[in-house]
Amino acid sequence: MLGRRLAPQAGVKPPQWCANARGQILGKREEVCWISGLTYQTFRVVNGRRQVTGSADMNVIHYSYGDSGMPRWGYQIEVSAYRSWGDALKASISGKATKDGACKVHKSTFPSQKLAPLGSWKLGESFFDTTATRSGAIGRCATTWTLSVTNAAYGTSKSSFKLNEFRCDNATAGRTTVGCVVPWYASPLIYSKSRAPQLASHITRAQRSGLPGATFKSPLTRTTKAATIKRNRDLACPRGESRPQGKSCDEYPLATSKEGLSAGGQRRTFPGCSIPTVPSRTGAKGASACMISVADQNYQGGMNSSFYQAERMLDGDPYRVLIGN
Repeated sequence: MLGRRLAPQAGVKPPQWCANARGQILGKREEVCWISGLTYQTFRVVNGRRQVTGSADMNVIHYSYGDSGMPRWGYQIEVSAYRSWGDALKASISGKATKDGACKVHKSTFPSQKLAPLGSWKLGESFFDTTATRSGAIGRCATTWTLSVTNAAYGTSKSSFKLNEFRCDNATAGRTTVGCVVPWYASPLIYSKSRAPQLASHITRAQRSGLPGATFKSPLTRTTKAATIKRNRDLACPRGESRPQGKSCDEYPLATSKEGLSAGGQRRTFPGCSIPTVPSRTGAKGASACMISVADQNYQGGMNSSFYQAERMLDGDPYRVLIGN
């Protein structure tokens, strides 16, 4: 977790990976970045013709951050003019944050500041509190910064920027507090190879055979539907199938994913998995099964529960499955 103090403060330094967010929104489970541009022009109308008297090109850094254990998130905006001529750099810039959806504005601060000098940064901060606080509630909120560029001789020009990336809820099983996350970010569920070697071997072979879950482009999707979970397990690991002593049947993709065997495809396995009647296969559809130690299976169950709680994984959220040391 980020561990940030989510109260008004003198700006939070965006992470280094924000530098890659030019023209696109990048994120993690508790933060997003976006770098956009803004151009301001001054002009006069002379004899019916528009004559440009100045121009300023600006970088705009949007950084929004929250915490899975808190009902508040921030959206700060930083603006800097990097090129200008004429009357444009005589202007001042200010801003106001507004909301649309299941939240309220806690704080919005962006006092009027001169655009000059080039390369100087102007900071605006806003904080929002979710209203999705009742038991079982899930809420989204769009947050908008409206920037006003004012020049005494030319009036005021306005530009708006919107982010709608955070979801807050009081519906995560095992969590007693409200929290906010970026639901489209596929967090990694990481199993330890040293702690659960048989589990790690099965998942590694399953993913190498083409089954999804290892990458952002091909994640797994959480399901909380009991009927789907049961069907995934029953199809991949039939109850009547014999288990070697001390072994338990493990299925991949996870039964708690929408990509399990109930979504279609065929069953597969691998050498050493103690399921001699099932062949090895490849492809993105289907599921693999392997007999692994009960200890590894119990470890996996505990890891899954902790992960879903910590990341506030609700039905339909993407996630990745990775193998660590």
